[in-house]
Amino acid sequence: MEIIKSRKGFRFIDPFFNYIKKTKLLGFLKPKTAVEHSNYISRDLSWMKFNHRVLDQAKANTRSVLERLKFLAITSSNLDEFFQIRVGSLYNYLDYSKERVDYSGLREIPFKKKLFSEIQDFWHEQVHCYAGLKSHYKEYGFTIQAVSFLTEEEQKLTSEYFEQTIFPMLTPMVYDSHHSFPILMNKILIFGVVTSSLDKKRLSFVQIPQNLPRFFEIHRAEKIIFIPIEEIIRWKINKLFRNVSIVSADLFRITRNGDFSLEESDDMEARYIDEIKKKLKTRRTGRVVRLELQDGHSQWMLKILKGRFEIDDDNIFSTDQILDFTGLWQIVKHRELKKYSPVPNPPVVPLSYEPGEDLVESLKKKDILLHHPYNSMEPLIELLERSAEDSCVLAIKITIYRLAKDSRITNALLKAAENGVHVSVLFEVKARFDEENNIKEAQRLQKAGCFVIYGISNFKTHTKLLLIVRRENDKVTRYVHMSSGNYNEDTSRLYTDLSLLTTNEVYAHDVNEFFNVITGHSQPKIYQNLITAPGDMRQQLIDLIEKEAENAKKKLPSGIIIKINSLQDKETIDALYRASQAGVKIKLIIRGMCCLRPGRKGLSENITVKSIVGNFLEHARIYYFHSAGEIKIYGGSADMMVRSFERRIESLFLIVDPFIKKEAINILEYNFKDNVNSYYLEEDGSYHKKPLSHAEKPFNIHEAFYHATKEIVEKTKVF
Repeated sequence: MEIIKSRKGFRFIDPFFNYIKKTKLLGFLKPKTAVEHSNYISRDLSWMKFNHRVLDQAKANTRSVLERLKFLAITSSNLDEFFQIRVGSLYNYLDYSKERVDYSGLREIPFKKKLFSEIQDFWHEQVHCYAGLKSHYKEYGFTIQAVSFLTEEEQKLTSEYFEQTIFPMLTPMVYDSHHSFPILMNKILIFGVVTSSLDKKRLSFVQIPQNLPRFFEIHRAEKIIFIPIEEIIRWKINKLFRNVSIVSADLFRITRNGDFSLEESDDMEARYIDEIKKKLKTRRTGRVVRLELQDGHSQWMLKILKGRFEIDDDNIFSTDQILDFTGLWQIVKHRELKKYSPVPNPPVVPLSYEPGEDLVESLKKKDILLHHPYNSMEPLIELLERSAEDSCVLAIKITIYRLAKDSRITNALLKAAENGVHVSVLFEVKARFDEENNIKEAQRLQKAGCFVIYGISNFKTHTKLLLIVRRENDKVTRYVHMSSGNYNEDTSRLYTDLSLLTTNEVYAHDVNEFFNVITGHSQPKIYQNLITAPGDMRQQLIDLIEKEAENAKKKLPSGIIIKINSLQDKETIDALYRASQAGVKIKLIIRGMCCLRPGRKGLSENITVKSIVGNFLEHARIYYFHSAGEIKIYGGSADMMVRSFERRIESLFLIVDPFIKKEAINILEYNFKDNVNSYYLEEDGSYHKKPLSHAEKPFNIHEAFYHATKEIVEKTKVF
């Protein structure tokens, strides 16, 4: 063995040591870190893995450039929200010296270092992905160019656009000994302009208005040229700073802490909306948690920003590409480029519904399952619009979390109220980043005479329920809709969701009771077909898990399948671990973050986890318990999250119709068969795709559900 001196002191040169290092065998000799020792995966680190899976879609050569740009824009939007909420929440601990221990076992400061290292890696991957796409633009009839690449005539057009539209909207804001530091807006492009006059430097800011398009468009023959608005302003920046020397004009963007909560007080109900509006304003002035800027920036300016925002190098993200990939939506959705995007499949008729049959009459005979986006949301909207005009309809009750712009749901409720129908709306105005739109829509309904409730205390109303009460001859029939997804026509085309339409009296009674609880002060008896939160949802799910464990110990058939968005609640994770140790086979389909470690010896050897990320956002929640052959399946709005069990109003509905139960099982079976969009979670928290064998045919669930038939459903079996 040889010993040599290096900058870091003495080190050993051992041929065997070098061999195992090169062959990566060293990992087996290293002690596990705190992160790897924990039985739980970090929520935030797991979420970053999810955004990596979305970024994979942007890297896929099988997709068109417009699709890849779309997924790049989605990853950027996801990361913006992550910084505002999750990183913002972390800073609520850091800034006030509060203690926090992550699921991985790391305290707040070491965890911040670990998290920001992961985010920096992701950021560089994003930038590299974008840079690699630019060479393909011409094939799709467009390009993104700086002003210097335009012809003289095109530069003239661009100059006119600046003079007539952009210039009047710009307002330079100087920061010096006579002017305070201006309030810089969240998530918008800003120029930091360093000027010099009489050998004295000054820093000014120019914020680019949000209501201008991200790109100026020039049409040249068969091609559209997109010029970034910041490049036009940079080109004309002298117009804003006359008779001074411009040292630098650097583009940057800040992200502020957007995490807030409402504090309870005796008169909270009376001033609820005002309090939310006040909290929304704090998002505009919240502490800065991220600074993005373009390479080559002024170090003098950066020093001022770091001091002012109280951030360090971890918070700074620098690039030689454009900032804010969410602006790419302008290109992705461009009407003239639609021909380069794949044509979406038309929705198919629900398998439990006879084509051509009147919906109302059909519902009196059997339940109907809607599986979006493969089935359209149209039957539900038509039922609501029809009810608004129906003189026999006595009442409509609905919970709303998110709505589409120009929502037909809202219009139907307004029409119903105008026609004398009693309309009750539990409108969740705390739906994150939809608060302002929801307040506006809720106030519209209230002015029209609807009975509107703006959320319940400090709980978020996340459940999706609709009840229509109709007088029919000498009796009353109640039409019920229960769903995993929002009453939003736009997202119903993009999200996979499950919903049930029924006139079953057991469901109707349960949902009616639930509305009485959440709109009044009723204390319900035990529901027959609903599990609700807050309340006993967590415990009921744990009881169902433990029942499977008991069956396994008795050598009875057992099995658990759970398809949800996120798994984070420790109590339910521990129950799943115990069931695994008892011998229960557990299959989890979790699209986003998962804090459970599958496949750990002695802990979770019987648990597998897969994530499906592809053309549609997997949003449906399905809970399957084998129950020794007496299969129980639930659908609904709740994930296995602490917030779902303790801070939200949620519901899960038991599926009782035999054919619809088979439909739900078929959905799960297709999830397992998918080998195109599937990623598998390893014990260490990493995800991987399995390569297809030569004999294996691709199975893409985002295509396959358009071709499912009743015959296929009848043969379905997952255990």
